[in-house]
Amino acid sequence: MLILLTSVMGLLSLLSSLIDSQGTLQHRIACAWGRQLTRLFLIPTHLYGSEQLDPNQPYVFVSNHFSLIDTPMMFGLMPRPFRILARAGLWKIPFIGWHLDRAGHLPVSRSDARQAVRNIASAAEHVRAGYSILLFPEGGRTRGEVMRTMKSGAAHIAIQSGAPIVPMALLGTRKILPPGSFHLRPGIAELRIGTPILTSGLTRPMAKSLMEQVRQEILRLRELPDSTTQGGNSGSQT
Repeated sequence: MLILLTSVMGLLSLLSSLIDSQGTLQHRIACAWGRQLTRLFLIPTHLYGSEQLDPNQPYVFVSNHFSLIDTPMMFGLMPRPFRILARAGLWKIPFIGWHLDRAGHLPVSRSDARQAVRNIASAAEHVRAGYSILLFPEGGRTRGEVMRTMKSGAAHIAIQSGAPIVPMALLGTRKILPPGSFHLRPGIAELRIGTPILTSGLTRPMAKSLMEQVRQEILRLRELPDSTTQGGNSGSQT
């Protein structure tokens, strides 16, 4: 069912790109794909903190990353349209690479430092043009229970574009689908959106300290009790 749903929605996304070069239809299809997957997997999901986002402001969204289901979770729950910044190797895979390119998602090189700098500059241009960007800056899924140090690319994008950077915490996905496993377990998944951090006036040498501030905020969001987050907007689906 997972393969069938992903194949069908991916094909629809590719076809929609023929009439929509901006990626709007592709993003809507990806959101529908994410919501349908969580329903297929019988995963209750909750969203908190979306009221803090300005609908007219592009953002650089940053989240922890523990599980393969984090990406469909993001598409299914995020209250704002976004493009993802993903490893460039995915663009070499037939069908997946075509979809990513046609939908307006952006590659970043992990092996070529100069190319990575150009990728970051390109992402900053997209943010200045009004597109929000989503990154998992730990450099891949975290195998352990503790978050790894975050790479500073997201901070450079935010500083170069002048857009706020938004810390976000995913909870529950590691329990539902642990790294290295394909066996789904019962659980509730949450996305907690933190307060946007302004980057106006910051310079490139401040990128590492900014990312550490983002990391600490994500850790704080993860530790908040459920009752603390209930004050924000929330949505759920089963």
